[in-house]
This record gives sequence, structure tokens and C-alpha cells, in this order.
Amino acid sequence: MNFIKEINQLRKDKNAVILAHYYQIPEIQDIADFVGDSLDLSKKASSTDADIIVFAGVHFMAETAKILNPGKKVLLPDLEAGCSLADSCPAEDFGTFKALYPDHKVVSYINCTAEVKALSDIICTSSNAISIVKSFPKDQPLIFAPDKNLGRFVAKESGRDLLLWDGACIVHESFSMDEILKLVKKFPQAKIIAHPESKQDVLNIAHFVGSTSKLLAFVRESNAPEFIVATETGILHQMKKENPTKVFVAAPVDAKDNCSCQECPYMKMNTMEKLYLCLKDESPEIQLSDQLIKEAHSPIEKMLALS
Repeated sequence: MNFIKEINQLRKDKNAVILAHYYQIPEIQDIADFVGDSLDLSKKASSTDADIIVFAGVHFMAETAKILNPGKKVLLPDLEAGCSLADSCPAEDFGTFKALYPDHKVVSYINCTAEVKALSDIICTSSNAISIVKSFPKDQPLIFAPDKNLGRFVAKESGRDLLLWDGACIVHESFSMDEILKLVKKFPQAKIIAHPESKQDVLNIAHFVGSTSKLLAFVRESNAPEFIVATETGILHQMKKENPTKVFVAAPVDAKDNCSCQECPYMKMNTMEKLYLCLKDESPEIQLSDQLIKEAHSPIEKMLALS
């Protein structure tokens, strides 16, 4: 079956828009209407007149699209495409943790479930986390969830003392500073660039730290010929497309782990066949209660107003 032809026809017939995160397989990125990071994609979907949103990403991203587009049908090619970071912060456990610190406000990274968003005072992205934290009075105690690595980075850059939830992304936790330094010997002209979800020792040796969109912008604007990239490998597809004369190398993980940990297993659960089937059957669909949408929308709206 020619999935490209069939998906294009279904997209037209059903007035659907296809969103693909930077970490999706290249074929899905190439067929998408929009490629980007999670919040930007949900906002772009809001600007279209599409009746159906197909989010080729992971579960929390599709939930965010539903929260921002409650009147549209939101589909996820594989409903089991979760997120290790979101899973590290169960809403019930986080609610118990939050109750221990009633004087704290909660800043939650957008990589969390709808239920955790609903427990938060404001949401942030990796691009605006520092400015969101700094928007609070200096004497206001803050909880930052769910990513401890991003939280440490934000605390350092903002000068704020943050109470961190102990969560992390399995991909960004796996990068090895020692292995990256070994790789530098093979690529001595390379700039090391890293997502702030990475561990502190990796961030310490990086020439640039930023969100997926900021990493892409840095690569475009840099004169360096080579880059060692410490984030999920799916982003290399866009980097190579935009910068065909530059060399991109995925940051290595600890050699003893013997795994392909630079790839998110959840992101890679979506395939062209699943994308076709979800458009054809209009399933699986993201279902959230009206009350949860309302409660989760409020902290996102506060972020958008500040941004």
C-alpha cells in the first residue's frame, strides 16, 4: 500500500491536520502539515480550520492539543505512545507531594499528564521555563515538576531555589559525559549542543543548551561544521534537511548500557501504517472530561499570557 497517497487523500477528505514532533521517524515528519515541539504544534492546530487533529507524538502532547482545541477530534496513531517523563509523575502521588507544601506554587513542565497540569499553577516549556520561574516574586516558594534535570538547569539560570519533583526522561538521562568527550576526539571541530532535560554533567560541557526549537536555530546560525547532539535522534532529520553541508552526530550513551537509548521507544511507536489507520478509522481518539480540560487549560493559559 502507498501510505503517502492514502494518507494525503484521507487528510483531504476528512479535513484533518497532521502534526509531527521533531522526534518522530523521518517519514512521518515529511508528511506532516507541521513539524515542531509539543506546544507550538498544538497552537498551530488551533490556527487551522481542521476538524481532526492527528498528533504524531506521545500521549501528553495529544492531550495538550485536546485541551487547547476542545471542539476538535484529536487522534494519536498509537494510544500506547506514552512518555517516561510524564509517567515518572503520577497525578495521585504528585497531589500528595503538593499537599505537603501548601505555601508553594507549582510550575510544571508541559511534559506531564493533563491531570498534573490541572494540579499546577502555571505550565512552562523548556524555552520559557526560566522566564516563567522568574515571573514569581523572589519570596514565593516554588515546586518544579516533573523533570529534575530541567529544574536544576532553571534553578541555576534563574537564581531561584526550586523544590524539585524527582522525575526524568530515559533518553536524556542516558547521555554520557565521558563518552561524549571521547567522541570529541573524532570530531574536534564539533559543537556540543544539549537539551536541558540532560544531566548536569552533560550540560556543563555543552557549548549550547536549549529546547528543540532553540537547538535547531543555533545550528542554523552557527558557522561550526560539526555538531554532537544530546537529545533524541529524531531531531537530526530536520537538522540535516536544513543544513545539508554540516555533520551531525548523536551524543553517545554509556558504553556498558549496550542500548540504543538515544531513541525514545515511545516516540518511535508511531508508524506510517498506524498514521494511515488512525485517519481511516478516526481512532484512537483522545478523550478528556470537560472539567479536566477546564482545569488543565487554566495554567496553560497563564503561561501563554506571560509569554
